[in-house]
Amino acid sequence: MSLYRIIGADGRPYGPVSAEQLQQWIAEGRANARTHTLAEGEREWKPLGAVPEFAARFTPPTPPTISPPIPGPVRKTNSNAMAGLIFGILAFFCCCKFLFGPLGIIFSLVGLSEINRHPELYEGRGLAIAGLVLSILSLLLAVLLFLIALATGNFHLNWGFHRF
Repeated sequence: MSLYRIIGADGRPYGPVSAEQLQQWIAEGRANARTHTLAEGEREWKPLGAVPEFAARFTPPTPPTISPPIPGPVRKTNSNAMAGLIFGILAFFCCCKFLFGPLGIIFSLVGLSEINRHPELYEGRGLAIAGLVLSILSLLLAVLLFLIALATGNFHLNWGFHRF
């Protein structure tokens, strides 16, 4: 039966103690792999983790293996959502609000519907919403301007015909 002496965390020597007692101190956290230890009959102090009898107590656990993530299907931008945004921009900035506005609304709604049905395949919800908002705003603006023109008497249908 081997006996051991250690230098405690407070710098004071303890022992001689049996291997069982030292095992208990390790379990209690009173000794660790860096605790200086002198085995009976030895001349040199060693870290407790370097003493073969105790080294196994201090081997780090093997980390779990981490497998790489399994890639899912690549989502693509929904083309109807993109078309809805383009028509919404055209409706907002061009003069053909009554043509591009409804097209923007239709394409945006179809795009949102497809994205909601298949979120694993499509992205572009923000594009569809932006197209929808621009299209609706452009139609509201066109209706407002039409009503103002009617109210002020500045509405003229000039189809390019001239009276002779």
